[in-house]
Amino acid sequence: MKRVFLLGGLFLIFLAACSKKDSAPAFDEYAQFLLDSAKISTYLTANNITATHEANSIFYRIIDSGDVNLKPTRTSNITIAYLGTRLDGSGFDSSKSANFDLNRLVTGWQIGIPLIGKGGHIQLYLPSYFAYQQYGQGAIAPNTPLVFDIKLIDFINK
Repeated sequence: MKRVFLLGGLFLIFLAACSKKDSAPAFDEYAQFLLDSAKISTYLTANNITATHEANSIFYRIIDSGDVNLKPTRTSNITIAYLGTRLDGSGFDSSKSANFDLNRLVTGWQIGIPLIGKGGHIQLYLPSYFAYQQYGQGAIAPNTPLVFDIKLIDFINK
């Protein structure tokens, strides 16, 4: 009988704990976006890099526009060479030839890669909102602005 009361009591404590509202403040994506954008702006200035900044979006620098008549769309399957780094220059991923469906990649790539054509080369400077956000991914900590150096080798529009 004591066991039933003990289990029942633990169950009630569990229910009470689950029903309490989390006292942590809600995550403010826009505030984080502004913070990341300021970090990227500082990085670009410190490294004497001129990049385009779309309002409330990504920063990018087109190194080679490629074939402007042959551009991928967000639904294209792309073949690229890329290097991913943090603003401090530490790398976390790279490939000399990788194949992806663009619509399955981070939003910053979906915005940036269609800006160049086949054979093009772009550098993307992504606030975390357009990369791995407040969740992070593997070796990438949450809320981390990222830099991607990408060469568009080929693509197939679907």
